Amino acid sequence: MAVYTDVSVEELGAFLQPYGLGSLHSFRGIAEGVENSNYVLEAGQDRFILTLYEKRVDVADLPFFLGLMEHLHGNGINCPLPMRARDGKMLHQLCGRPAALITFLDGVSYRRPTVQHCAELGRTLASLHKAATGFQIARPNSLSVNGWRPLFEAAGHERADRLASGLGSLISKELGHVEKNWPQGLPEGVIHADLFPNNVLFVGDKLSGVIDFYFACNDAFAYDLAICLNAWCFEPDFSFNVTKGSALIAAYQDVRPLSDDEISALPLLCRGSALRFLLTRLVDYLNVPPGALVRPLDPREYLKRLRFHQSVRSAEAYGLRP
Repeated sequence: MAVYTDVSVEELGAFLQPYGLGSLHSFRGIAEGVENSNYVLEAGQDRFILTLYEKRVDVADLPFFLGLMEHLHGNGINCPLPMRARDGKMLHQLCGRPAALITFLDGVSYRRPTVQHCAELGRTLASLHKAATGFQIARPNSLSVNGWRPLFEAAGHERADRLASGLGSLISKELGHVEKNWPQGLPEGVIHADLFPNNVLFVGDKLSGVIDFYFACNDAFAYDLAICLNAWCFEPDFSFNVTKGSALIAAYQDVRPLSDDEISALPLLCRGSALRFLLTRLVDYLNVPPGALVRPLDPREYLKRLRFHQSVRSAEAYGLRP
């Protein structure tokens, strides 16, 4: 359960007082998430998410995350809006932790998104990339290509092989390939960098909100698209659904057309993003503390995706229309 810091009603009441929201009606912890302590609460006529940022989060990054949500919300993206207290600040202290109160979004996430859901995502992703233009704070992507070899070293070649025979050698070879060939000079700006289906909300087939911006950073826009192709367009048997890929890419291009360089780089970007999530999942999988309640995600799921991308020679394999 993602509640690492317990909050009493008395402590919460003192925290909420400067926001002037009215009476507190309900308050409960949220099981989802692995990084922070999250609660949903009702106060006055509205619902909110209360997040206490735990030790794994760099406090120096919080102005970027919260400011970005405020910027995107003000530019037409349906994402949570951090609330400002009477002192004008979005970030305060609760139970010895930095804490923020953000608006609650209605909707549900789908584990198995449809073609229509993928199209909705594509339009929203491109709109997000355009809406972030003008945001004044920058945050480098610490989990881009330069950060992957340290992740592999943290996991260890031998321990990787224990999870899957030959995995260590495969990762080592793949790292060499992407480090040598990683594209430079692609259009870039602020990206979400973690837009998995559980971070996108729908009401029916209509996308109602984008959440969880705590991996957002500055990087290539097409890399964000590659992350989404990995996360949204593979079926349970790990076959790539080209119809979903086509819908996602076409809808993205309706809002922000890809350059020729981005199209040429897409297979390598998909390959690299699969390697990134393989490595982060591998590190988490191999370092679960005893008694942990959070079950780590299986890194082998991204190994299967990576093997598909290794066979791709052009973006048409992902459904890009000529």
